[in-house]
Amino acid sequence: MAVPLSSVSHTTSTLCHRSVVHTRRPLSSLFFQLPHNNYPVCILTHSSITYSSNLSPVAAIPFDLSPPPIDHDFYDDMAVAGAKVSEDWVIETFNNDDEALDAVDNGTVVVDLSHYGRIRVIGEDRIKFLHNQSTANFEALSEGGGCDTVFVTPTARTIDLAQAWIMKTAVTLVVSPATSKSISGMLNKYIFFGDNVEIQDISDKTCLFALAGPKSNQVMMDLNLGELIGQPYGSHKHYNVAGNPVTVAVGSVISEEGFSLLMSPSAAGLIWKTILSHGATPMGSNALEIYRIRQGRPAPGSELTDEFNVLEAGLWNSISLNKGCYKGQETVARLITYDGIKQKLWGIQLLSPVEPGSSITVNGKKVGKLTSYTAGNGGNEHFGLGYIKKKAASKGDTVVVGDNVSGIVVDVPYLARQQPPSVSSSKP
Repeated sequence: MAVPLSSVSHTTSTLCHRSVVHTRRPLSSLFFQLPHNNYPVCILTHSSITYSSNLSPVAAIPFDLSPPPIDHDFYDDMAVAGAKVSEDWVIETFNNDDEALDAVDNGTVVVDLSHYGRIRVIGEDRIKFLHNQSTANFEALSEGGGCDTVFVTPTARTIDLAQAWIMKTAVTLVVSPATSKSISGMLNKYIFFGDNVEIQDISDKTCLFALAGPKSNQVMMDLNLGELIGQPYGSHKHYNVAGNPVTVAVGSVISEEGFSLLMSPSAAGLIWKTILSHGATPMGSNALEIYRIRQGRPAPGSELTDEFNVLEAGLWNSISLNKGCYKGQETVARLITYDGIKQKLWGIQLLSPVEPGSSITVNGKKVGKLTSYTAGNGGNEHFGLGYIKKKAASKGDTVVVGDNVSGIVVDVPYLARQQPPSVSSSKP
């Protein structure tokens, strides 16, 4: 077990039967893994690092509900530091959007995603329940694993793309800010008599950060979290910072490459400052939206609406085609069997600004709809996402968006990594 160094935390645990107190050392890493065995463990304290032995075994546990609701001191600190924080406690910008966009491509960014929803699903039937309510094969996952899954309507229209972590006694879902309440309500609606399932919204009792960028692995090494590097997407482990539980996972709701950190609000400020001290650049929600559109990750209210089904959105990697019945499964099966996917989500390089919702046309005929738009690089790079009929245009073709804005159809990284099934593998 790696032993981290720290100059921070609070009083020593009373679980110790024997301890040796060491002097303060320079800040390095805050994390240690919650043990499965009766081995010595490092407990971080404000005044020292204390090693203890002969501890009773402590199992790696999912987030409990003991932390108090967020008191927003973290956001007050961000505002004092120059960040723009909205009335809904969303960090919109650190006044460094261009720097952050460069860092996510060439370095590392840290993003506060605490405005995203965190839903905890507990009860003996939780795996079967989520297996039936979304597109992923939950029954194929085991503790410590995870996946992306799509919540859809009974006709496979899209609601949200969520991340799921399979914990010892719970499944934690990370969902978009716009859908958190509605998904909680929808899941509660589908709990039937006899189901041993409970839905808990833990958004106000936790904070969520994401690391993204090609140098994220180095930051993880600096934080003593290198054991997660190279693990499958959704893999996660539980750690302790200053007596507070922290779950660290591979990937996030903003990037398949990178990491998520779910924590108690009382640990948020300390973890944030430590990540920054290891070279990460803070990114606000404004720059994050630009990054999302450039990457081609669909979002509720834009690409994920009741206008479009999950296959048109191209979310193949989040769909199990052989897990049996689930909500929307019959529609998905018919679309695949009868080649019923009529349109596809693309990136569009534009010559000038255009409003989302604008029509996409080819030779004067409407063939699609622009769903998202952004201007990057100081407003000089115009880019959008849009659904286009499959027979009307494809990669490299020219389209017209809105009144008379020319655009070129292009691949986007997130959708290019999706793997549609071959004809043979999709047959029963």
